[in-house]
Amino acid sequence: MEATVPELPEPSSAAVSATASSAPRSLAEALRARDDVSLGALLHARPDLLSPVPGDITQLATRAGTRASVVRALDRLDRFALQTAEALAVAPDPCPYPVLESLLAGEHGSGSGSHEDNGARAELPRALGTLREQALVWGDDERLRLVRTARELLAPAAGRPSPTGLGPTVAEATAGMSPTRIQEIVAAAGLPATHDPVSAVTALTGLFTDPERMSALLDEAPAEAHQVLGRLVWGPPYGEVTPNPTPPVRWLRDRGLLLPASARTVVLPREVALHLRGGLAHRVTEPLAPDVPAEREHRPQLVDANAAGQALAALATVEELVKSWEHAGPPVLRAGGLSVRDLKRTAAALDTTEPAAAFWIELAYAAGLLASDGEADERYAPTPAFDDWVDLPPAERWSALAAAWLPATRTAGLVGDQDSKGRTLSALGPELDRSAAPEVRRRVLELLAALPEGGSARPDALLARLAWERPVRGTSELRARLAQWTLTEAEVLGVTGRGALAGHGRALLEHRDPAPLLAPLFPEPVDHVLLQADLTAVAPGPLRRELGDVLAVLADVESKGGATVYRFTPGSVRRALDSGRTASDLHAFLAEHSTTPVPQPLAYLIDDVARRHGHLRVGAASSYVRCDDDGMLNEILADRRSTGLGLRRLAPTVLAAQAEPGALLDGLRAMGYAPAAESLTGDVVVTRADAHRTPARSAPVPVPDGPPVPDETLLGAAVRAIRAGDLAATAVRREPTDPAAPAAAPGELPRTSAAETLATVQAAALTGSAVWIGYVNADGAASQRVIAPVRIEGGFVTGYDHTADEVRTYALHRITGVAELAEEHL
Repeated sequence: MEATVPELPEPSSAAVSATASSAPRSLAEALRARDDVSLGALLHARPDLLSPVPGDITQLATRAGTRASVVRALDRLDRFALQTAEALAVAPDPCPYPVLESLLAGEHGSGSGSHEDNGARAELPRALGTLREQALVWGDDERLRLVRTARELLAPAAGRPSPTGLGPTVAEATAGMSPTRIQEIVAAAGLPATHDPVSAVTALTGLFTDPERMSALLDEAPAEAHQVLGRLVWGPPYGEVTPNPTPPVRWLRDRGLLLPASARTVVLPREVALHLRGGLAHRVTEPLAPDVPAEREHRPQLVDANAAGQALAALATVEELVKSWEHAGPPVLRAGGLSVRDLKRTAAALDTTEPAAAFWIELAYAAGLLASDGEADERYAPTPAFDDWVDLPPAERWSALAAAWLPATRTAGLVGDQDSKGRTLSALGPELDRSAAPEVRRRVLELLAALPEGGSARPDALLARLAWERPVRGTSELRARLAQWTLTEAEVLGVTGRGALAGHGRALLEHRDPAPLLAPLFPEPVDHVLLQADLTAVAPGPLRRELGDVLAVLADVESKGGATVYRFTPGSVRRALDSGRTASDLHAFLAEHSTTPVPQPLAYLIDDVARRHGHLRVGAASSYVRCDDDGMLNEILADRRSTGLGLRRLAPTVLAAQAEPGALLDGLRAMGYAPAAESLTGDVVVTRADAHRTPARSAPVPVPDGPPVPDETLLGAAVRAIRAGDLAATAVRREPTDPAAPAAAPGELPRTSAAETLATVQAAALTGSAVWIGYVNADGAASQRVIAPVRIEGGFVTGYDHTADEVRTYALHRITGVAELAEEHL
């Protein structure tokens, strides 16, 4: 196979001189040459560089090259920008632009058509611009340099293969090899012997990078040797060999086409792999982001109506969830969170799956509607904010839920997974925050918003786009899961309908209030139900708040949908009587709100339960039961189901029990009775629906994904501060007149006595010249300043600070030293 391997051209001495004089010699010099807009773009793309604000350009360059910052920057590159950085990591250092271009797009007129026509050549300037903007690459097009830390992370090593699949160079692979063995390889490859190992390695490298000689050498190889090379060429480049390798492997090893990496491992040198690949660093380059086409297009009105229906159901589910925890919410685990058993119970109560129940629980928690009560026997319960939330119009209630969902970092989809220590992650537990979640949610909605109105996309197309935008392994896997959860959650919450972004979902994405768009889509609440003879009531739509609250106590929800079906049972009627209502109240309520006459079976049910309600009284002794009908007490004592309650007769109308009052009430109700709780004064205890609330709790704060992106005001101030510090750090100082006085080293603060400091500052004030000072503020932070003193009095010097571009006052005792500037910098 004939191909041209990228090779660093030999520039002329004049070109080298011109390039050396104009090109930056370090990352700091490259950053210093940027304008303020470009410097601000760097700080915007990598906000971690601003914590704290660097004192000057040198500090900025040093921080931009630290491992943690470089890893974070690489994690946020798109696939082609990352492939460009990976190619630079295996290219000569420095690397001319044509060599980088050939590594990514192939040579003009050679290589496969897929690499010629896939847009890599046209997209390379954009990718390289991204790397330059983020200070991962510096230098002009003749001498491109990848920052050292990024090269260390991306270049191949023995224990860490390169993402390109390339191995070490010939020079790296032969390091430590005996000179005799190197000469043997040179001789077997048909090269003349050399005087030293360095020249031998150079000659071998020259052979492997010469297309014509390399093709001639490979033409002599056995057919099986080409198969061996074919298995290693795209990586991994390492292979195991036996002490007595096969003839094809021996032929390759003798000529250096395979070099020993260990006693039982050989490696394919980078130069050989590049020749076999046609000079390409990657098997497949992906310069263009995958398209996200519209799979189906629905009428926008249909999408909005479908999403509104889901939104209404979401409101009902959240309200039902929170109200189910009003009286005896689930306990908080010792390590925090909800137990698996309580999650299952909640899912059964909501008639949904456990993952869906975890989502609704986390959503209510994120909106501040649920929290732990902080008591000794800690339980989850509604917060006072829930009472305010239920009083809002439905569209505003949905807006509050959606506004809590979009930026939340708590991720319900992780519930049931295991952490690094093998512990199961629980709903409301402490390990569910994923800082990437808000970004992924917003990005998924943005991709849907880019489609025509009413358009839905295939999930695999969305995932492919997200994987291209953040391709780093580990990061992309989490983002894919987050994207899948986002699609599911957005649909059940009503942000999307039939997979397409709804109008109110678009408003949410654009930071507009979605309530005005959603409100007209919600049906008007109704103030009536249809009572039926089978002890059910049908609500033909969402009920008014007052009607819904009473009916939720008086009946049990049997089915949901376009119309909600409620069923009246002895237990539900008893629950309404426990809340303080009388039978006449219930008859009047049903007659007022039913469009049909109250069925006779329902009226009989209410009267029958009311007649027996409160006939038994339970109070605290440990507990007791009293009843005027001693026959009923005899019946209870004779019932085998009462054995566990520990009942015994104290008087004809009183039974004592070993069980607590709450357990005694539940036991008697399970036996079919309708007892009422009794206070210490003998009055009936009325149970209200809003009996238990937590103290005021704020909603959980999302965990940020690193430092926040700075706004324009902060960016401008940071750029000015860095420029000012750099001006002070690079100002040329006049040589001290006293030969014995030590000169301040670069980066160090000047040191002078108090008397000399005062004299120099006074002289500068008289002549109107500027001086360079070192200053330590009240917090102990040291800085360098260039100031023009104007007034010295009371132990303070006032002058124009060139670094801050304003007039400032400094305490003389905090100035570490002073030095005059050179004549050309005055």
